[in-house]
Amino acid sequence: MHMADALLSPAVGGTMWAASAGTIAYCSAKVKRDLDDRKVPLMGVLGAFLFAAQMINFSIPGTGSSGHLGGGLLLAILLGPHAAFLTIASVLLVQALFFADGGLLALGCNIFNMGFFPAFVVYPLVYRNLMGTRPSRSRETWVTVFCAMIGLQLGPLAVVLETVASGIAELPFETFLLLMLPIHLAIGLVEGVVTSAIVSFVRKARPELLEPAAAASFATWSLRRVLVGFLLLAVATGGVVSAFASKDPDGLEWAIARITGGSELQPRGPLHQTLARLQGKVVLFPDYDFPKSASKTEPAAPAKVEHSLPVHSGTSLAGMVGSLVVLLLVVLSGLILKKRNLRKVYGIH
Repeated sequence: MHMADALLSPAVGGTMWAASAGTIAYCSAKVKRDLDDRKVPLMGVLGAFLFAAQMINFSIPGTGSSGHLGGGLLLAILLGPHAAFLTIASVLLVQALFFADGGLLALGCNIFNMGFFPAFVVYPLVYRNLMGTRPSRSRETWVTVFCAMIGLQLGPLAVVLETVASGIAELPFETFLLLMLPIHLAIGLVEGVVTSAIVSFVRKARPELLEPAAAASFATWSLRRVLVGFLLLAVATGGVVSAFASKDPDGLEWAIARITGGSELQPRGPLHQTLARLQGKVVLFPDYDFPKSASKTEPAAPAKVEHSLPVHSGTSLAGMVGSLVVLLLVVLSGLILKKRNLRKVYGIH
């Protein structure tokens, strides 16, 4: 559900940049004041895991479409809404700058759509109220799935509204909406199942992360096993599993293709072109693969290469590099906000 710049006008894109920047400033102040130092590394490894998980597109049977984990609700449950929003914003920033996943003009929209709704609407207003104080296993499962599906309706709804407000005539409101919401309902169902499974695992392994009543003992337990577990999962997901992700278009791309007949919308304004050139200069792995160089004057002739890199090596390397960059960015941001030395907390010499 990463929007491209071609879907937005500068006015809408700039407005959403301002909205996301304001939310980031608010969350930074809250994290600086309230977040326990021990959760800063957890933000980093969860960000790395989310980056890797979003590379895994799973096919939606019978549609020709695919989807991937949004992760907003999962992070809100494990980190709280403010830290979750900052972590998601970091993931999306890395994706846009270094992997050309989502446009630079659209970055504010993507952060808001994928971060704000699950963290500040679904999690506090729906999830926590439905979950109660001592939920049963079955209640926790259906509430998590239900809330993930709600989040995967609000985000696409915002995409449609932002596109219509931008005056993109190729994507009429009713048609676009009727394609976006059902396909993301299916994607939300899968996300809900995955989120429920991860939350259930964390509740068994470290209930302190989920139970406010255990906050008093938070300083006495170690996050090391949880951190190592999520970090290994991020490496395995980004470095191995990502190479076998579905190649079908995601829900947004699928909906646009159904309306336009398969043609991609092209950015038209000078700001779009300038941002596209800027993005092209900083991107490391476009579309999570090695850059492809082709001659503009001669068509590429088919040839046998005996010692070429494996087919999926670019995707695997992109997954590992991206996960590491997100990990470093989030942890560094957390350390700057907290202005404390985690070395003292963990007793590392």
